[in-house]
Amino acid sequence: MANNDPFRIAVRKFGPFETALQKLWDSYCAETGCKLKAEMMPMDLDDLHEAIIGKQGLKNGDWDIAHVVTDWLFEVWTSGSLEDLQPYITNNPPDGFPYGWSKSLLSMQQFRDSVAGLPFHDGPECLVYRKDLFDDSTEQQKYFDRFGKALQVPQTWDDFKTVAQFFTRPKDNLYGTVFAGLPDGHNTVFDFCLQLWTRGGELTEKNGHVSINTKTAAEGLVFYRNTLRDNSMIHPNSMQYESVQTGMAFARGEAAMMVNWFGFASMCEVIDESKVKGKVDIAPIPCTKGNESASLNVYWLYTVGSGSRHKQVAYDFLCFATNQRNDKLLTMEGGIGCRISTWKDSGVNAIIPYYHKLEKLHQNARSLPQKANWSQIAKIIDEVVLQAINTDIPIDRLLEAGQQKINAIDKPSLNYADTL
Repeated sequence: MANNDPFRIAVRKFGPFETALQKLWDSYCAETGCKLKAEMMPMDLDDLHEAIIGKQGLKNGDWDIAHVVTDWLFEVWTSGSLEDLQPYITNNPPDGFPYGWSKSLLSMQQFRDSVAGLPFHDGPECLVYRKDLFDDSTEQQKYFDRFGKALQVPQTWDDFKTVAQFFTRPKDNLYGTVFAGLPDGHNTVFDFCLQLWTRGGELTEKNGHVSINTKTAAEGLVFYRNTLRDNSMIHPNSMQYESVQTGMAFARGEAAMMVNWFGFASMCEVIDESKVKGKVDIAPIPCTKGNESASLNVYWLYTVGSGSRHKQVAYDFLCFATNQRNDKLLTMEGGIGCRISTWKDSGVNAIIPYYHKLEKLHQNARSLPQKANWSQIAKIIDEVVLQAINTDIPIDRLLEAGQQKINAIDKPSLNYADTL
């Protein structure tokens, strides 16, 4: 192994990920004597997908390690791009494996007897809100005078709309809520699913076929269309923001509430740019009356490329990066550690007082369908949602057209269940 042969890592672009990973690599080399030089390439979602899957970068040796989100996991696994970590785990398991992690963070990368990756970053979706605004006696009185009821964290989507309109004050650069409407095949799809689930709907039929042309989906999409168009409640840059930018806007104090990943609540307590430290809390995502809240469990993995020339080093580094100390380090940088020990850590909870709620969030978290062509299906749903926001085409027509496109590519043979 030549020392000048670089060790390449494809990184999900996000400041805390980048700083944490650099610190981890530096300390790994210091402790093990590894002389390889790491080249870390931060990329946005579409660029990352193209680099590791579209161009087969994990398979052809372009990347030794890559961050892979569970949306893409079945696609990248079935393409033969990932090294099976099970033999390495059998020989030298990660610290505390598997009991150091929630089962919900180990199941999606398990393909029969193979393991496709180790948990890197997590944090189910939840309602993130400014507790200082909700607890303010002046705000409470104003709300009561205006609506005749107490100001409280919304439990229904109707109350969410009312509260968001109440807190929208453009002159103060404060808006009731902010959404991630950037068309990248992810955030709008996540929002679509949450609107569907919190209304009692299902994304798939019993046979695993994706079904969006339903009454419940239409109700959710109508609400979402109206919300994203409503300047009386939403941040004006919502259609230009993806999830990271949305989280940063909240951290700058520009929104009273957002439905977003837990990690963006946690980030508010640890990054220098935050103006809302100590002012944030989380709650379940609103739902319609008579239905239950739902959360979405999408998480990121460390994976090793099947074409890597440094597979043993890559696995050893993964074990190092996911031990208790370094899982906590990721958290303190602004990411979300995946170990139960981090969730319950007294030091972490002293800084992020709602961190222990992660365990409960996982109990109501749902997962997206695992299909080899899920990214194609997600793009179709993304197109439907964006057309709903940007045009006046009737919702039922949009869903019907989208369903026809899904039917053309959603084949039972491509299902995740076939690999279990």
